[in-house]
Amino acid sequence: MTGRFSMYVITALVDTITGGAGNDQSPPIGIYRSGPKIEKFFMDCGLDMRIGVKSRVPATSDFLRETSSHWEGDERLERIVLKVCDPREYLAEPDKAAAVREHLNRALEPDGLAVTVVGGKAHLTVRGASGMIIQPFITKITVLNFDTVQAEIARALPNAKDDPEDAVTAACSLVEAVCRSILIELGLPLPAKRDVDGLLRAVQEPLGLSPGRSDLPAEVEADIRQILGGLTSVAKGIGALRTHAGDAHGREKGFKRIDPRIAHFAINAASSIALFLIETWERKEHRTLPQHGEPA
Repeated sequence: MTGRFSMYVITALVDTITGGAGNDQSPPIGIYRSGPKIEKFFMDCGLDMRIGVKSRVPATSDFLRETSSHWEGDERLERIVLKVCDPREYLAEPDKAAAVREHLNRALEPDGLAVTVVGGKAHLTVRGASGMIIQPFITKITVLNFDTVQAEIARALPNAKDDPEDAVTAACSLVEAVCRSILIELGLPLPAKRDVDGLLRAVQEPLGLSPGRSDLPAEVEADIRQILGGLTSVAKGIGALRTHAGDAHGREKGFKRIDPRIAHFAINAASSIALFLIETWERKEHRTLPQHGEPA
């Protein structure tokens, strides 16, 4: 098998789509689907799958292996992955959605991929774009229900590879959306200059993040000032990248696409800034995020 997805992902898909064999005494991963429901699952993915005379699990395994060898195998398997990880499949049992996603992500990790849910929708991303920085940030915005912020990260993640210019634009919009959301939560007016530089400067003082603050411990004062000043520099750099390489102002004839690595870098930098701003706002407001399983 030479495609994007390894045989281990195929095995994990069999587990999560079928729910396991009928004589398996262990709890199913996700939903146990009957033969007709498995056929309907694939039909919803735009694929014609028939159980026939085989049992559910072998028929599903054979079909997925055949699909992986098709010339559109990667695209078809991606549709299947996103379908089985779609939270709307598990509205009655939301905990199973997390179990399915965790099971598949363990298989996807060596392939450099991960499924992330943003705004109630599953996205397949390059693992470098959903790593230690972005995943906690996604958790924050989901619990805090910053709708506009969720929309921007949902736009940025899947576009990093196929449309890196739009991903860069979304990364900048992400920081802007977080700043606007925080200002609104604090009951403060938006600044006259509403680009990323102006919005970031507007939240720095009320959050105690201004490089000019005078209450810093003497032994680390210079270091913290440098970090806080760097916060503004990085945000301005992302804004400049959007202007020069993004698609916010259109694309002229012969537009040269930027490297997807730069898009990933911009997304990670933007999410790092945004996560820091949200955590600082939480501390200022003495807010504690609900624990897993508790209502937001």
